[in-house]
Amino acid sequence: MNSDRAQKILAAPCIVDTGIVVNKQDMQRLLSDLGRVSYIHIQDGKICSQGEGFVLEVFADPHRATIVANHALYLNIYSFDYLELSRGAKEDEAYFDLIQDSRLLRLIPLSNPLKERELRYFNASALETALAEVLSAKLDAEIDDEGYLPF
Repeated sequence: MNSDRAQKILAAPCIVDTGIVVNKQDMQRLLSDLGRVSYIHIQDGKICSQGEGFVLEVFADPHRATIVANHALYLNIYSFDYLELSRGAKEDEAYFDLIQDSRLLRLIPLSNPLKERELRYFNASALETALAEVLSAKLDAEIDDEGYLPF
C-alpha cells in the first residue's frame, strides 16, 4: 500500500526549454521532428566536424550506429547516454546536446516545427480543395454528357 502511495505522489519529470533527458523514449520524441539542423561533433573537447543536414531517422536499436554523412543524420538514441536541452543567446534559439562519455553531438535546429506544421496543413488544405474542384468538374462533365443525345 505504501508503494502505491509513493507512485501516486511522484510526478513524471517536466522539462521546459532546458534540462537533461535520460529516458530513451523522451529523447526519441524530442529529436524526431527536428528536420534541418546544424551539427557540431566534439570529441575530447575538440571539434571534429561540423555542418548542416537533415534528420532523416531517429531510432532506438542497440545494434545499429548513429550515422552523419552526406547531409543526412540517422540518429540512434542508444548511441548516447543522455540529451541536454539548452537555450542559446537568443530567446528562440534552442539546441540539443547528445552526450556519450567524451563525445558530444550538438544539434541546432534550422527549421521551426510550428511553421512546418502550418505549411503541411496549408499544403494538405490546398490539395484537398483542388481535388474537390477536379471531382466536381468531372461530375459536372458527366452530367452534361448524360444529357447529350447524339443524332
